[in-house]
Amino acid sequence: MIEVAGSTMESTNLAEDPSALVAEVEALGEKLHRVRGAVGRVIFGQEEVVEHTLITLLSGGHALLVGVPGLGKTKLVETLGAVLGLDARRVQFTPDLMPADIIGSEVLEETEGGRRAFRFIPGPVFCQLLMADEINRASPRTQSALLQAMQEHRVAVAGHVHPLPSPFHVLATQNPIEQEGTYPLPEAQLDRFLLEVEITYPDEAAERTMLLATTGSRDDRPVQALSGQELIAAQALIRRIPVGEGVLDAILRLVRSARPENSPIESIRRQLAWGPGPRAPRR
Repeated sequence: MIEVAGSTMESTNLAEDPSALVAEVEALGEKLHRVRGAVGRVIFGQEEVVEHTLITLLSGGHALLVGVPGLGKTKLVETLGAVLGLDARRVQFTPDLMPADIIGSEVLEETEGGRRAFRFIPGPVFCQLLMADEINRASPRTQSALLQAMQEHRVAVAGHVHPLPSPFHVLATQNPIEQEGTYPLPEAQLDRFLLEVEITYPDEAAERTMLLATTGSRDDRPVQALSGQELIAAQALIRRIPVGEGVLDAILRLVRSARPENSPIESIRRQLAWGPGPRAPRR
């Protein structure tokens, strides 16, 4: 048992030295401070959005960034890819986009000897950070092409399974559903995202800084502050941090009370069609 901040917590690894774990967490905190500083050189006035997005990546999940056009959603994803040292790709979702345009496809090739064989050509999903730009402008069929990739970190094409690089994260941007030319994401797709992050207009001070920074003769570029391997190590470290029984109980109560059939709250039973599944507490 480990005493942390006056509460008793059970370690996932009883042989682990608590002082060594604390030192690793503090070192990670310093690295994340540099990451926030590097992102802040390019993204102004969106500290909470940056924080929630970093939480998603450190948790090994995917995030859905929602906001009207022109708020810097695409810029944020591009900046995070550069700052975290990840192989980043961008897919612009449009109504005519097909699933093969994302995951790839097999083509029939003929060798010099006349032998024919299929060769798999990977799509842009084979990267470490995929920006699904304006994901709700594509049809539900194309949106669903990401389901297996986001959950299992692999894709299956023509009976063959192709693993994706590690780490693998999807940061999707979405325009408000009431805008013209948008499609609602299916429930199975929404369930793949750890967080939905709402992006609003910046305050006046941040917008003034943004105006000066983007209209001058010099434009700041994002600087790498972390690597892909360091991000994987950070994700593993976070999983080693002990969690108190009280926190576990609170998570279970919250998730189970959000299910209409189990909730003691009448408004939830009346207004919700279904609640979070067993995957929710693990996140």
